[in-house]
Amino acid sequence: MQIVRGLDRYPADAAGPSVVAQGTFDGLHLGHQAVIRTAVERARALGVRPVVVTFDPNPVAVLRPPEAPPEILPLAERLEGIEALGPELCLVIPFTPEFSRMEAEAYVRDVLLGQLHAREVVVGFNHTFGRAARGTPELLARVAGPAGVRVHVVPPLRVHGVAVSSTSVREALREGDVRLVAALLGRPYTFRGVVARGAARGRALGFPTANLAAPPSLLLADGVYAGRATWDGESAAAVVNVGVRPTFDGGTRLVEAHLLDVAPDLYGRQLALAFLERVRPERRFASIEALRSQIAEDVRAARRVLSATR
Repeated sequence: MQIVRGLDRYPADAAGPSVVAQGTFDGLHLGHQAVIRTAVERARALGVRPVVVTFDPNPVAVLRPPEAPPEILPLAERLEGIEALGPELCLVIPFTPEFSRMEAEAYVRDVLLGQLHAREVVVGFNHTFGRAARGTPELLARVAGPAGVRVHVVPPLRVHGVAVSSTSVREALREGDVRLVAALLGRPYTFRGVVARGAARGRALGFPTANLAAPPSLLLADGVYAGRATWDGESAAAVVNVGVRPTFDGGTRLVEAHLLDVAPDLYGRQLALAFLERVRPERRFASIEALRSQIAEDVRAARRVLSATR
């Protein structure tokens, strides 16, 4: 997939007709995937280029910074996920105050129809764009329709009775309900980071861990999780603790992964942790021995979860 950052860099050789999927795609959940897959399917049916248009940063972060939601996926991971859905090109439009002032009608005429030569456009039912978020699926169809451009609107989805949205994904992450998160995303929630040296407390307890710094944007609730770790093409089952280690008087929030049945040297390597089920909340223990005993039970519980998952 070709990635183009900025309208001014849209290549001349991409000026042929296209089917465009447009959205912020901040969580790349099932609804977002449906928008992109529909565009790819329609482009193949028409024999034209499937193009994804997305915006970065999140428009709310530019227009109303105090209300900006924490990101679910960094842009690099969003682009990886978008590529897996099959478009040939992804245009990332930098969302700036200047861009936000572009009228919705002008955006449709000048960008979607003029620059991207869209034959069809696919959006989610609640997608908005243009100045003051005036652009809606209805406005898009009204402006694009006379030019012969068809607009597809992907309807709302529900999973297990829950509306599929970035808001519901964030709420489930804050509650530690990673099973629901996986259902909304269509994949396990995954966190990536570079393994750093820690205080070696896990090793002293008999459960060595790979330690990743938890950024402030990490929404996942503190607790112990069963998951899988992946690095350099290898993978292993893992028990993962997210939190501040209250038994040791707390401190910096970390993501600590104890890999089961393997002991690779991971320092300095990137580790991806897929969270499959929450085993328990993080809590303080009266003694180191009590903590050691609980970790052993956490390992057994994680093995049961992972066995059932397989």
